[in-house]
Amino acid sequence: MSTPISAVLFDFGGVLTTSVYEAFEALGRALGVDPRLPLRLLAKDERVGALLVDHEEGRIGQREFEDGFAERLRAHGADAQGPGLLSLMQTELRPDRAMLDLVTEVRNAGHRVGLLSNSLGDDCYAGFDLESMFDAVVISGEIGVRKPSRRAYAIACERLGTEPAETVMVDDLEHNIVAARRAGLAGIVHREATATAQELRSLLRLGAAAEATQAIRSDAQSDAGSR
Repeated sequence: MSTPISAVLFDFGGVLTTSVYEAFEALGRALGVDPRLPLRLLAKDERVGALLVDHEEGRIGQREFEDGFAERLRAHGADAQGPGLLSLMQTELRPDRAMLDLVTEVRNAGHRVGLLSNSLGDDCYAGFDLESMFDAVVISGEIGVRKPSRRAYAIACERLGTEPAETVMVDDLEHNIVAARRAGLAGIVHREATATAQELRSLLRLGAAAEATQAIRSDAQSDAGSR
């Protein structure tokens, strides 16, 4: 018999916001280069990749990451300066209202909810009241380890007060979900809000709970009417 899910961990960028990929492509256009260049450097340039890991795990600050990233962008023809580089990208990130509503729905149904996010710059969480939205907020730069490390999921579960088998992770990166499942969590790869909501409601049996409540109300009304 499977363990019931009692908690949900949500990623931030690309789950509670619009696509991070599209935001980095917009950054490329703003810098006058191939829109795919920033993402290509993040994924394949050893120097940029190492800086990203160091930033996400809190060993270097945003300014140091931006300076190194801008240097590599300039080497490929971009008119890039370090300061404000991530802030420029973040202007393209917008809240996904449907996903924020889903967080509220899950919490109101009695499940614990947490945020597990790899750091994306100092200002990326501006405008989000994370402390009131979530029962636990876990940011990679603050704990010194990032997804897809098994330890990141373990820390998030510890702070939520749940076991991995009771917890589901919602993330837009498939390799993070693969890692979450290896760590014992259930996982949902987020593509768009409607599909994610449907899958999560099914996993949490939110629809079944609503139907049961409605049935109880209907029975009570029938009983009252027959008196």
